Amino acid sequence: MVHGDAHVRSDRVFTIPNLLSVLRLAGVPLFLWLLLGPHEDVWAIVVLALAAISDWLDGKLARWLNQTSRLGTLLDPAADRLYILATAFAFVVRGILPWWFFALILLRDAAVSLCLPLLRRAGYDTPEVIYLGKAATFCLLYALPILLLAQIGPGTAMIAGPIGYGFAFWGLLMHVWSGALYVFQSLNAVRRPIRG
Repeated sequence: MVHGDAHVRSDRVFTIPNLLSVLRLAGVPLFLWLLLGPHEDVWAIVVLALAAISDWLDGKLARWLNQTSRLGTLLDPAADRLYILATAFAFVVRGILPWWFFALILLRDAAVSLCLPLLRRAGYDTPEVIYLGKAATFCLLYALPILLLAQIGPGTAMIAGPIGYGFAFWGLLMHVWSGALYVFQSLNAVRRPIRG
C-alpha cells in the first residue's frame, strides 16, 4: 500500500514502518526455502501471514506515528511485489499454478517498471498507486496463502482450492488491467513533458 498523501513524506530512513518493511523483505528467502526445500507448507503460511500483518501494520503506524517517508513508499510496494512474484514462481515450480500465471505477473511488472524512467525523463514523479492496483494486490496476497492451505490435504483442498483459485485469477486479471492503465497513462504523460 502507498502511505497517505495527507501526511508529509520525509526523508527519514530509520522509522518503525520502514523496519517492518525491511523485515518483510527479509522473510522472502525464508518463505521460498520453506516452499521449495523441505515443503513445510504450514510454516510457509505462517511466514505469509506475518508478512500480511506487517503490510497492514506498517501503513497504520506510518499514519499514527507520522512516520510516512519516501523510502517507505518504495519499500512497501516492493515487498508486496516480491512476495507475489516469489510465491507465484514457487507455485509454478510445484505445479500449483500454470507457468503463464507467473509470466503475466512478470511481464506486467516489467512493463510498468520500464515506464518509470520515461516518466522521470519527461519531468513526472512516480505515479500514485490506483485503487484497481491495490485491489489486485489484495486479491493476490490473499489467494496465495489460501492456495497453499489447499496443499495440506484433501479436506482443505475441497474448500480452500476453489476460493484460492478464484482470488488468484481475479487478482491476476486486475493486476494486468491496472498495469495496462499505468502504461497507457505513462505514454500519454511522456507525450506532454513538463517544461523545466
